[in-house]
Amino acid sequence: MNIHEYQAKGVLREFGLPVSRGVAIFKPEEAAAAADELGGPVWVVKSQIHAGGRGKGTFKGAPAGAKGGVRVTKSKDEVVQFASEMLGQTLVTVQTGEAGKQVNRLYIEEGAQIAAEFYLSMLVDRETGQVAFVVSTEGGMDIEQVAHDTPEKIVTFSVDPATGIMPHHGRAVAKALGLSGAQAKEAGELTEKLYRAFTAKDMSMLEINPLVLTGDGHLKCLDAKISFDSNALYRHPDVVALRDETEEDAKEIEASKYDLAYIALDGTIGCMVNGAGLAMATLDIIKLYGEEPANFLDVGGGASEEKVTAAFKIITADPNVKGILVNIFGGIMKCDVIARGVIAAVKTVGLEVPLVVRLEGTNVEAGKEIIRSSGLNVIPADDLDDAAQKIVAAVKGA
Repeated sequence: MNIHEYQAKGVLREFGLPVSRGVAIFKPEEAAAAADELGGPVWVVKSQIHAGGRGKGTFKGAPAGAKGGVRVTKSKDEVVQFASEMLGQTLVTVQTGEAGKQVNRLYIEEGAQIAAEFYLSMLVDRETGQVAFVVSTEGGMDIEQVAHDTPEKIVTFSVDPATGIMPHHGRAVAKALGLSGAQAKEAGELTEKLYRAFTAKDMSMLEINPLVLTGDGHLKCLDAKISFDSNALYRHPDVVALRDETEEDAKEIEASKYDLAYIALDGTIGCMVNGAGLAMATLDIIKLYGEEPANFLDVGGGASEEKVTAAFKIITADPNVKGILVNIFGGIMKCDVIARGVIAAVKTVGLEVPLVVRLEGTNVEAGKEIIRSSGLNVIPADDLDDAAQKIVAAVKGA
């Protein structure tokens, strides 16, 4: 689960981390009061969307060369003007794609005198099972670009969960950033607090870009991006309360209610599969035969008829779907349960696109009989290759 920058800074503030003062606003008329509360003389007006690249982004319909989604000003009047220009508009960045995201919230923040910019992030290293730090002197830039052009400027290390954060980890951060003396000590304290926040809140990713050295020689988290492990949210009701569903795909929100692993994609063939590996193979073979999948959807190994019905409804709710492929290999999941769920869903929402069903495994004959006797126009398939070819041909009108 992702949260907005201002929310991320609120979380960091709980752990004593240095962040700038700021006020979140939702209406243009709130901008003047926010500017007065912060007092100036410099304000930063930041669009709040779940995507990076806001500063270089452009608003749809804005004239060429117009300012992006993060703007700095020394004028209270401009704070109000920027708020009016940005709220409710669609911001397009390198991470949003051409569709962009509508800006429904702004963060008005006090300005900072910046002497140097750094990059620091933390994530779970799946290979080692440890929390990894990624540190660079190239703050304010895309870390992917830094990794491509100057990989020697990136320092990484992991923290053994058996020991937790240790003083030498803070010294490693300070050395990577070229800090010494009081600033190195500050880097050590910041490293310890970041690790404590990361583990206490079950984060999966924490990125500070940039981490800055201010004009008076102190470190400050000038930006913050946090993702939380969705599997641990039951432990953190305070984090769940930060969720902004307007930033998420409506189909993914609906899928989460039924514990379905669903990710919307840009293709035309809707997929319902059991098992992540089989789902990925299904997506690959659809692409192999010349079409694009509309989604990744794993109903899991023990799905109920209700869950399957919900999954089918979510797929058909996507207007881009021109055909549906149900690909089930029954182990724990029984083929007859899938068949009944598909039939129930079709009878509820109707079927206006081609449907190919491939069943194999537990209770496969019972599942096939349910499909055959339903009277529905369903195309049966013998195996995955056969199913992929049939749904692609059906979508192309062959």
